Amino acid sequence: MLDSFFQLAYPAQALVATLFTWALTALGACVVFFMRRPNRNVMDAMLGLAGGVMVAAAFWSLLSPSIDMAESLGMVPWLTALIGFMGGGILLFCGDRVFTCLTEKGALLRREDTSRRAGFKRCAMLVFSITLHNIPEGLAIGVAFGSLAYGLEGGAPEAAWLLALGIGMQNLPEGMAVSVPLRREGYSRRRSFFYGQLSGLAEPIAGVLGALLVLKVRTCLPFLLAFAAGAMIYVVVEELIPESQTNENKDWMALFTLIGFSLMMVLDVALG
Repeated sequence: MLDSFFQLAYPAQALVATLFTWALTALGACVVFFMRRPNRNVMDAMLGLAGGVMVAAAFWSLLSPSIDMAESLGMVPWLTALIGFMGGGILLFCGDRVFTCLTEKGALLRREDTSRRAGFKRCAMLVFSITLHNIPEGLAIGVAFGSLAYGLEGGAPEAAWLLALGIGMQNLPEGMAVSVPLRREGYSRRRSFFYGQLSGLAEPIAGVLGALLVLKVRTCLPFLLAFAAGAMIYVVVEELIPESQTNENKDWMALFTLIGFSLMMVLDVALG
């Protein structure tokens, strides 16, 4: 049975592998079901933790692979990373400005409406940036499997499955990094979980596309990885860390940011 599974078409294997990575994202998002009534200190600590996770993921999961991949494809590594990174950050900056203009247009908002709007914007940017981050990761898995069909240099079934395992393990804290801040903003446990796991559904779709379009996708992948990194860093700097620092115990919140960064760093480096 195992032999027949490995004889499946490479896009099918890519789909199975990325469904596994999505399942681990959902598993990470499940943490909200084990949290009691939201406590301000706990929620702000988790917000800081999420910020640390995203900063580490932006470098080890996205920027560093982008630079290595660009070098292997004969591109200029620093230029590829710079264009992609700034592109992702600028996209989120423009989206932030557009959202602000749209919500402030018209009558003046009451104070509670302003707070609700800020919370919604923070959640929307968070879900979007993590989803954007999952697209190139899914493509990378798809390319790894698709490379086997074309006999590209460095392609090996074991390497493709190990890549999927590594990305899947990294998705555990990323699922939490989405669902917990949503819970902090007042979303129900179910809705927080739903949006947390939803951010990981981009990986199976991107994985199949990567396997089918491997020769075209692999040249775009370095830019896409750096692009997602820029978007994530913008969200962390603009929303997550500043919001966690509004807590009176902001030194503890900073400590949780370091813990989140360390956790993601260990997972990324240990799992490659």
